[in-house]
This record gives sequence, C-alpha cells and structure tokens, in this order.
Amino acid sequence: MNKDLKIAFIDYLQYEKRSSSHTVVAYSNDLEQFFSFLSCDSNIVSIKNITYRDIRRWIVNLIDQGKTSRTVNRKLSSLKSFYLYLLRLELLEINPLERVVAPKIGKKLPVFVDTYAMDLFKDLEYPKNYKGVRDRLVVEMFYQTGLRLSELMNLKHIDIYLGSSLLKVLGKRNKERLVPISDNLRTLLDEYFIVKQREFGEEEDFLFLTDKGKPAYEKLLYRIVTGQLSKITTLSKRSPHVLRHSFATHLLNNGAELNAVKELLGHSDLSATQIYTHTSFELLNKVYMQAHPRAEE
Repeated sequence: MNKDLKIAFIDYLQYEKRSSSHTVVAYSNDLEQFFSFLSCDSNIVSIKNITYRDIRRWIVNLIDQGKTSRTVNRKLSSLKSFYLYLLRLELLEINPLERVVAPKIGKKLPVFVDTYAMDLFKDLEYPKNYKGVRDRLVVEMFYQTGLRLSELMNLKHIDIYLGSSLLKVLGKRNKERLVPISDNLRTLLDEYFIVKQREFGEEEDFLFLTDKGKPAYEKLLYRIVTGQLSKITTLSKRSPHVLRHSFATHLLNNGAELNAVKELLGHSDLSATQIYTHTSFELLNKVYMQAHPRAEE
C-alpha cells in the first residue's frame, strides 16, 4: 500500500485546505487504521485494488470493536475526503465508497423535566428581592414559552405585549414569531417589573439584568437555570434547552398539534419538531404497558 498518498493527502489538508490541527490528526489516524486493517490482505497491493467490500469489512470490524455509529461515520468521512482527493488528482476512476452504506445514527431523545417536578418548582418559596424574583421568572419564561437561550437573553421590554398576552421573539435567521403568555406568566412579569424598577430605577431596554443592572449574558442565565432545577430534579442535565424540551414535550403530551408546537418553537422544518413525538410515544407506550390487561401476556 502506497503510504505516500496518505502523506500527500495530509499535506493537502494542512497546507492547502488549512484544516485545523484537530482535523488533520483525526484524518491521519483514521487513514492509518484503515490501511493497517487492509495490510493483512495480501490481495491488496495498491489503492486501486480496494473495493467497496473491503471498506464494508472495515466497518464491520469497527462495529465489532464496539465503536459507535457516530464514530464509524466520522471515520468514513475521513475516508471519503481521501477518496475525493484521489479522484481529483485522477489517480482513481471509480469511488468504491459510492456503494457503501453508512451505519444509521440513532436520534437521542430529548431530556425533559416531568410535570410533577415543574409543579414543585411553582410551589417553591423564593426571596422577594430582585435576584429571587428574576431567577424564578427566568425558569418560568423558558418553561412556559420554549424560548432558546439566545432568544431570552436578547428579549427587550418593547417585545412584551402584556395587554395582548404576547411576546415578539427574534429567532434564528432573524425570523420573528409571536409566543403567547399565560395569565400566570403575566403575573410574574408584573411582579418582576415592579422589583426591577425599584432596584434600578429607569427601565433598561433588556428584560433581564445582572445583579449590577447590566444586560444578562448567556452564562448567567444558564447558571440560574442549573441552580434552580437542582432544587426539583436529579437529572444530570439541567439547562435552558432542557426546559425548552420540557415545554414542547408537555404540550404534545397534552394534545397539542405538532404544527402548532413547531410554530411556537420557531422551527423552520417540521422534522426538527418530530423528535418530541418519540418522547410522547414513549409515555403512551409506558401507560399502555402498565394499564392494559393483555400488555404482559
């Protein structure tokens, strides 16, 4: 096997494509493992002898070693780049990878806080100072609106229409959407505005502020959510996105239509919202297995 080709490819990545050092090292290691695997086959004497069957054997070998589908796909990506490089130099006429099917990567189900835990949060006592009122509202805003972290951080007073019970949210790709506000959230916002004005006087443009009156930043909001959720759940993952997942999951579990949840979340494609239906199905399946008299037969 001509390893000069591998060296030339790595040089191409490093000096022509200016790939990161991490990418260069990863691709180099992946190709080294691939060539090492094929070196045991005496029939393969050059790159032109490698067939799609040989690549599939390598994939099976990786899976047998316990490599995840994600890892295998990353290694295949390295190999694809290498073969595209060879084709560009006209060192090959056929790309054997065209007939190789990559292992499917299973979608991770979103982590969410159950409704019982969120009910516990609603009943928690909290300090009536600015920090206490703010921290409570941050969690409720994430849970009751499904906003992304960046969306909540950038929310301003002019984006809140209490009279219409609506929020105007600027989402990804500068796409605006309207999100309804519950009566409960309106009450919390009213309380917050009073405490905020008492603490800082003139209202700042941004809804949430630091303890010193500066616009809140992502790490602060993240830290608030992590700290507050630790009071009600033992989930290892406690983040604003977990509350966004909880918002979507609880809506669907209570009969909301998928398209409506899509609009509330600001998804551009319905497929991004459909992952929550898997979570809802898990709940339905659990109920069925526990309740139906034939489920255990």
